[in-house]
Amino acid sequence: MAERMVGLKAPSFEMKTVDGEGKNFGRVSLEDYKGKWLVMFFYPLDFTFVCPTEIKGYNSKIEDFKKLGAEILGVSTDSEHSHKAWINAAHDQGGLGQLQFPLASDMTQKVARDYGVLVEEDGIALRGLFIIDPEGVLRYSVVHDLNVGRSVDETIRVLQGLKAGGLCPIDWKPGDEML
Repeated sequence: MAERMVGLKAPSFEMKTVDGEGKNFGRVSLEDYKGKWLVMFFYPLDFTFVCPTEIKGYNSKIEDFKKLGAEILGVSTDSEHSHKAWINAAHDQGGLGQLQFPLASDMTQKVARDYGVLVEEDGIALRGLFIIDPEGVLRYSVVHDLNVGRSVDETIRVLQGLKAGGLCPIDWKPGDEML
């Protein structure tokens, strides 16, 4: 059974990245997001089938996340070079296309392990989604099977609820009454 992480300081991290344009390499750490909301999601592998649907989904709603003061970070255990190749590959060769957020490389598997999503025997991450508040506290965590993509709209709804600061009943949306 995984240990409790929600409500506690998020595990610190530092990873290599490629920008969403697939041009420049960099580094990212949890400290870079201090004062901002971070939506960090793990996906299993580059050049696969479900992963691009999720990544493109988060990319298509980037303005909604920005309006909520949140940044997006995609993470897998692939290298930053693999991420760059995936962004830049032709669509008919499984290419991802340009993004408005970086992809991070967790080749050491340390971050996936720290966040409880590493499939040790395969060296890949489960589909883990984490929302970290501006003070670095993990406020939301969902982890599930490799075969099912996540809901970007639900991620936005949860972020809105966390930012609203009250008790949000099932299916709550902004403008709805809180408890």
